[in-house]
Formats: sequence, structure tokens, C-alpha cells
Amino acid sequence: MFKKVLIANRGEIALRIIRACQELDIPTVAVHSEADTDALHVRFADEAICIGPPPGYESYLNMVRIISAAEITGADAIHPGYGFLAENAEFAEICASCNIKFIGATADNIRRMGDKAEAKTTMKNADVPVVPGSDGILKDLNDAKKLVKEIGYPIMLKAVAGGGGKGMRFVDSDTELEMNYMMASAEAEGAFGNADLYLERFISNPRHIEVQIMGDKFGNVVHFGERECSIQRRHQKLLEEAPSPVVDAELRARMGEVAVQGAKNVNYEGAATIEFLLDEDKNFYFMEMNTRIQVEHPVTEMVYGYDLLKDQIRVAAGEELGYEQKDIKINGHAIECRINAEDWQRNFMPNPGTVENIHFPGGPGIRVDTHIYSQYKIPPFYDSLIAKLIVHGKNRDEAIKRMRRALNEFVVEGVKTTIPFHSRLIENEDFQKGNFNTGFLDNVKIID
Repeated sequence: MFKKVLIANRGEIALRIIRACQELDIPTVAVHSEADTDALHVRFADEAICIGPPPGYESYLNMVRIISAAEITGADAIHPGYGFLAENAEFAEICASCNIKFIGATADNIRRMGDKAEAKTTMKNADVPVVPGSDGILKDLNDAKKLVKEIGYPIMLKAVAGGGGKGMRFVDSDTELEMNYMMASAEAEGAFGNADLYLERFISNPRHIEVQIMGDKFGNVVHFGERECSIQRRHQKLLEEAPSPVVDAELRARMGEVAVQGAKNVNYEGAATIEFLLDEDKNFYFMEMNTRIQVEHPVTEMVYGYDLLKDQIRVAAGEELGYEQKDIKINGHAIECRINAEDWQRNFMPNPGTVENIHFPGGPGIRVDTHIYSQYKIPPFYDSLIAKLIVHGKNRDEAIKRMRRALNEFVVEGVKTTIPFHSRLIENEDFQKGNFNTGFLDNVKIID
């Protein structure tokens, strides 16, 4: 096991990693920017080092300073959490060259799966169902036009290095293709430093379903069922649940087997998520693989009873998983609401500021993963996620009722949050019936 783990992240995920390390008896080091001097992850870690000014590129994305902090403190492993450097192949290589274990995917896997076009080709070769489209990077606009003649409209243009909806365009005609190709390429270049695009046939009214997997260096890979992630705004998830209200035991087994097959094909070690689009006929197609722990991992933990962070750390240290697929049993239903410091009535505008007063919900089946506290100053430099409210019930109906209660108890004063939005969302009749897809918030009036 590791002697000491440095956490190269902030916010609730940094606290989550610290807690996992404490239960594994591993000392921790928190790195932080000047804006996070009073953050809880700084207070809860065994050691803390300031690595730069508030902007992420000068602190949480500064590889040299993070490696220096690890060497100074004697940390032999770095956990990147999610975001920032979690899927940065160069950083994984630097860690390896400094004899520091990167608690995440290998650089090779990050590159192969981070390149969406190559990931699609890799999964296709492993007999994982993929959406019809380009086999790799589009050479140019003419290449795109030629391919569209074969598969037909509508299609989606996507950035090879994309994420969060950047460099993504819906296209329904040749005229739209010409206009959107250049726009998507320019946006991809600006967001990721990579202008390359690929295209896929557009799947009408899909659901976003992802499968959590975990693998070790001995070739063991298991899955923990699926998460439903279709409640999105501009391709950003707002609410997740497990299991999906439309996935039955047979489909769950098939999707899980395919996800495990894909992970084994690339010799994957650690935690990852295989993401699929599920069409109206229950056909599923590979979308992407996230080579890190996900924001929404707690819903899986609540339903299956495994600590994914501890297992991720254990397998990174070279341990065997210690359990098999037959040991993993589903138990009840869990829902997670992402609580953001945003003005949901003004197009979800970020609303940083001071938390004047706070009250967390409690009672049976309630979990809150957060880094905020009374008088905490939410900085304007980072993601607006301030808490994850997770509930568990014996079934989906009980989970919804518990989420209603928990949201009513959750008080944050001083800044606007998405709590009122979630309260309205879970009262929606179609949501309660499980009748939704990725376009739900575009077609249903939640906001006045």
C-alpha cells in the first residue's frame, strides 16, 4: 500500500479521497491554490501545500508544482480525482518517470480512450456496438459530405478531444454541415487545442446510460450495473440515478458484459465508466469511456455497497479486486442531485459568494458529499458544484420521496443554488414515471 497520497484536486472530491485514504490508513497531502487556503480539504489532510494563484492553470493544472509538492512531502502516489489532470496522459507519464504512482488509467489508455475517434474504433474492434459514423478523424469537409451520403442525416459533429458539449453540433442538411463544420472545429481548437472532428448518426430521443467498471492488474474486470444520466442541460448532467428506470435485468447484464469486454480489450486497470446511448428500441451504442472516477459514483456505491474510491486506490497499489461479478448484487435505488452555486432562473448563471448559513439534510438513506460550510467563500475560479445530495431507498418511489424531503431540508443562504430547480424537477410527472431522455429539459417546462 502507498506510504502517502497527494490529492491533486479540490472541493468535494478531494475530501472524498481523503476519507477513503483515512480508512486505508494512508496519510494525505492536500495541494491548494491561494483561493482555497481555507478549504476543508486543506484542513482535513495531514499536510497541505499552496501551489499557486487562483487560476487553475497556475495551480491545479500546474504539473511541475504538483510533482514538486509530491517530492517535497514524500508522497509516492497522486490521486487526480475528476477534472483538472485526471485524464491527462502527459501528467500520468511524468508521474511514472518520477516513480510516483498515478491513481488512474495508464497514459496509453488515457490517450486511446481520450481520443473519441480512436476509442470508437477500439471498441468496434472489440465487438462493442457503436453508432454508425466515421471510423476515425474526418480529413476535411468533403470527407464529411461523402460519409453523410452513406449514412444519411441527421448527424452529430463531435470534437475528437471533446467533453461537456464543446465542439458538438447537430446537423440536418448539407447547408448546415458546411456552416457547422467550421464552427465546431474552431470551438474544439479553442477549448481543447485540437480542431479534429468525427461524426456519428444522430440517435433520436436517446437516453444516456453509463456502466461503472473496475479492473485490476491481474486481468479481473467487473461492472456495477448502470447509471441513468439523461437529465442534462447543454450536455451537462444535473441528476443521476441507479439503476435506470428503463433497464431490466437482461439488458443490464448485456450492457455490463459489453462494458467489461471493452475494458478487457484495452487491459484496463482501475475505475472507469463506459458510456452508452440507448435508443427507443433498447439498442445501445458506445459513446465514450471516461478513464477516471465519475462525479456521480456515489449512486453506484449506495446501490451496490462497495467503496469505489477505496477499491480504486487498492488496485492502483497492485492489489487484486478480491471479488467477482457474482458477488455484486443490486440493492434498492439511489438518486443524486448536483447542487450548484448557480442562479437557475437566469440560465444557470454561476453565483459565487459567501455561504451565510447552511443546514444539511439527514435521516435514513441520506448522504451529502460537500466541501462547503457556514461563512465559506465560494471562489469564482472553478466549477460551480458545491454539493452532491444522494438518497437511497428500497425502490425508486421511496428514493424520490426521500429526495423531496432532503431537498426541503437543505438550506443554503447567501448564494443562489439549484436546490429549487431540483425540487421542481422531481415533482414532474414524466420524471416520476421514468419517461424522459437527454432532450427532456429542452421539451419540458421546469423553469418559469
